[in-house]
Amino acid sequence: MRIPLKYNIRSLFQRKLSTAMTAFGVALTVAIFISMMGLVRGLDATFIETGHDLHLIVIRQGSLNEVNSFFNGDLFQIIRFLPGVARDSQGEPLASGEIAVIINHPRITGENANIVMRGTTHMGFRLRPEVRIVKGRRFRSGGREIIVSMGLSERFKDLQLESVVHIGRSDWRVVGIFEAGGTAYDSEIWGTYEEISQDWDRPLYSSILLAARDLASTGALIKRINEDKRIHLEALPQKKYFQDQTISSVGIKSLGYFIALLMGIGSCFAAMNTMYAAVGTRSREIGTLRALGFRRASILSSFLLESLLLSLAGGVIGCLLALPMHGISTGTANFMTFSEVVFNFAITPIILLEGVLFAVMVGLLGGFLPARRAARQELMEVLRD
Repeated sequence: MRIPLKYNIRSLFQRKLSTAMTAFGVALTVAIFISMMGLVRGLDATFIETGHDLHLIVIRQGSLNEVNSFFNGDLFQIIRFLPGVARDSQGEPLASGEIAVIINHPRITGENANIVMRGTTHMGFRLRPEVRIVKGRRFRSGGREIIVSMGLSERFKDLQLESVVHIGRSDWRVVGIFEAGGTAYDSEIWGTYEEISQDWDRPLYSSILLAARDLASTGALIKRINEDKRIHLEALPQKKYFQDQTISSVGIKSLGYFIALLMGIGSCFAAMNTMYAAVGTRSREIGTLRALGFRRASILSSFLLESLLLSLAGGVIGCLLALPMHGISTGTANFMTFSEVVFNFAITPIILLEGVLFAVMVGLLGGFLPARRAARQELMEVLRD
């Protein structure tokens, strides 16, 4: 015979203060756990969602990324005319030779951080349809004009629309603000390839972004470029190139799990303390339940269920506390390029479910020993008390 569920619910309401404090402690733990996982998810999504299936990035062999890759401009002409490279209606190859440099610039809060500044071409825009101007216009050649991502514009000094900022050896005017659909390009400043390479005295390319005709051409281009020992270049699928940079989230992910573990242990002890107190003050109830014929297994499951209800309530509250974090913009360092990465917290349904399961685990661990103690109390001993 099972103990009715309403008995446990009424019991929780009889101890309102301790119930509320324990539930709130679990809620804080779950909220922090969800926030940390949302941060990691948002950072991972920035890289995972960057790229297109038919696009390749070509960099110098041995380079980890575009920033430390440089090669002669003549190689761009060789690569863009390779068989398998897609062309537009005018017959122009869909390939953009680009340069990427790191600049150090002050945040609005005062401290400095590194930013990727990309020199690109009109074809660079065509190959990145996710990039769209939301304020102002695109840069024009010859006027030292740049466009800045919305995330950087909100976080760094002198990167707002119509601002003039000194970068490198020149003053540059911000003529446009763009968004890139939550991709890695949301952390960059763009200008013309010619002006940026000239300002940094680097008449070279950092990378080539190109589109293949089809999937078969993609494999053939990768094979041909990577196996040509004369050019010393490496072609990577654009998606894989950015997915490899998710190493940036490893430290944050480890820190998140560590903090969640510490707070989870604390919540387990809080739930355990609450349930032990409940067992200690309800010895007569336990004795009455035994006298009525309820078995030890029923008492154990009943008290364990009470702990689960308590932690589940905390889990739901924790989800509600963490939800406002969704979409909030923040930034961290990309440990591949040591530059600023702007991204948004992403609180997904799966993360919310993980938060609830985390709370349930806290309830199980924190409630088992007190429930076991309640179930093992001897009837005669309880009646004597």
